[in-house]
Amino acid sequence: MDLDACDRRIISELQIDARQTNQVVAEKVGLSQTPYLRRVKRLEQAGIIKGYKAEIDRQKLGFDLTVSVEVKVARHQDRDASAFVRTVVTWPEVIACHLVSGGMDFLLEVVVRDMAGYEEFVLQRLLNIESVKEVHSNFIMRTYKDNGIIPTHCN
Repeated sequence: MDLDACDRRIISELQIDARQTNQVVAEKVGLSQTPYLRRVKRLEQAGIIKGYKAEIDRQKLGFDLTVSVEVKVARHQDRDASAFVRTVVTWPEVIACHLVSGGMDFLLEVVVRDMAGYEEFVLQRLLNIESVKEVHSNFIMRTYKDNGIIPTHCN
């Protein structure tokens, strides 16, 4: 889908604050409501806008530990990787699962309440997956940027 400057401004505005009214966003991008709504619907139908979410403060909900978990599977067969993915994406602690290149096969982002919760996650769940060969953990100490905003233009 070809995006023009107006489409890109709409995407930018919705990423910044999707709770803005249609009228406010339409005015910001220089459109009346009807053409604005047509564009938004087209962006949604094309799958560019996948949904609308609330940004939550994890720590205020008691999830004080975020861990970047690198996982290597023993066998590189599609069925083993697929079984691994089917399992971990159902776990609520896993907020992201990526297939990666390099020394490891998958990168998980895991949120838990504390170190005891992470220990239980690794020992009782992750290491019980038959195909898991290695697990490396990186504990997120501080986050400087995590706005999830996709650039709508590149310089």
